[in-house]
Formats: sequence, structure tokens, C-alpha cells
Amino acid sequence: MRFVDAHLHLWDIGQVSLSWFREGQGLPGRAVVDDLLAEIDSDPADRPERAVAVQAADTPEEMRWLLETAERDPLVAAVVAQYEPRPDRWAGTAQAVLDHPALAGIRLAVPGRAADLSDVPGVHDLAAGLASAGHVLEMLIRTEQLPAVAALASEHPDLAIVVCHLGLGSAESDDIWRQGLRAVASHERVAAKVSGLHRPGADHGRVRRIVRDAVEILGIERLMFGSDWPISTRTCDYRETLARTREALPELTAQQADSFWRGLATRLYLA
Repeated sequence: MRFVDAHLHLWDIGQVSLSWFREGQGLPGRAVVDDLLAEIDSDPADRPERAVAVQAADTPEEMRWLLETAERDPLVAAVVAQYEPRPDRWAGTAQAVLDHPALAGIRLAVPGRAADLSDVPGVHDLAAGLASAGHVLEMLIRTEQLPAVAALASEHPDLAIVVCHLGLGSAESDDIWRQGLRAVASHERVAAKVSGLHRPGADHGRVRRIVRDAVEILGIERLMFGSDWPISTRTCDYRETLARTREALPELTAQQADSFWRGLATRLYLA
């Protein structure tokens, strides 16, 4: 099965520091493409044909390191930079690399911000700039912020928005999440990544319910696969992430499967 991994992280704290990284978190200090391929081993069915690397922190040094990785390694076909605001720069620290061919979008990682995103500096300038540039705005948010994503989509109808981890992640699904997902579903240029959902242990039934709710509300054509590697390794290895995702999906036509596993990610990030 050919597939694109629309959400993985790469880092090497021996070369670029991550402010949040601490020993004892259950994460490797080095997580580069060679490490991913070693984990997958030689089975081509479990190897992505291309991948989108999402910046794990927000420093210019890390962003440049990721872009250099994309220049060297054909597996890394696109990079999403993380938004760090700067005065008079609508793209923040990413302003200097907007013309880099590997840069596909910018991620707004704001789960700790207000539910209506009113305390996020420059969010509308960022949205307008990305729409004009033809880049994606990613949203790492909590469930209560989904209506704010819908409002942002309404104000910037030409902007492609992608919600990371279905706006839920490893949390429990509930009516608030489903209502929020319905709010964003009314805007056709909002999509979401089926990523970051899994928890340790037998949570297959929970993930299946989440994914099938997402398919019902958003439609399979607006969903795409992301491994969230190596964050995901605290729960299961790469093969198991793929297997759990396959098991959670409803029966798909060949066209629907191609859209979920590679088509949508290709159109949004790699075209």
C-alpha cells in the first residue's frame, strides 16, 4: 500500500535543542529519517513514500535544520514550520524561509490559549498571508477551540486549514468534540489529520469510534493519515500505528483509500 505520512517529527537534540525535551519522557534524543527506516526495517508496505515533517518546537535553528533535512532526504517532501510571532512579520520566525521549496505551511500550536483564540498574536495576519501564499495553516488545538477554527475559516475562505490530531488527540471523544467538528465541517477548505489518537493498551474500540465519527462528520475525502512519529512510539511502534489506523477505518472504496492514505496530503502539501 502506497501512503504519505502527513505528520511526523524529526529532531536530533545533539544538533538542535528543543526547549520542552527532558530525559524520562520516553522519547529518543535522536529521531531522524534513518532511525525511522530502521524501526520500519525492510517491509516496503510499512514505509511511507513521502512524509511531511512538522516542526516540534519554534526556533529558527530547528526550522533551518528541518529544511536542510528536506533538501538532503527525498522522503521528507515537505516541512511545516511552527508559528512564533514577531513584530511586523506576519509569518513570524518563518518569514525568512517562505520561499523555500520544501515549506508547505505553518502550524499554530495553541492548545493552551483562549477558546476563541483572541489571545493569539497576529492570527488573522497569519491566515491572510498563508492564503495569499497558497500555504496551509495547521492548527494544534484542544476540542473547545474547534468553533474558533470554524470562525477563522469563515473569515478566510481561501485558506486551507488542517486540524492536527482531529482536534482531539488522545483525549476522550464527547458531544463538545463532535459539535466542534461539525462546525469546521461546514467550511469545505478545512481538513484534518487522523493522527496522535492512540493510547497505551487496548484502545482499539475508542479509536474506531473516533475515526468513524470523523468520517461521518467531515467525510473521508477531508481526512488524511499521520503517524505522529516519534511521539507515537510512547504508545506503539510505527507498524502498530499503521495497523491500528487501518483497523479503525470503515470499509473504503479504492478511490477513498487512495485519498485518505496519500491523495489529500499530496494535494495540500506536496503538489
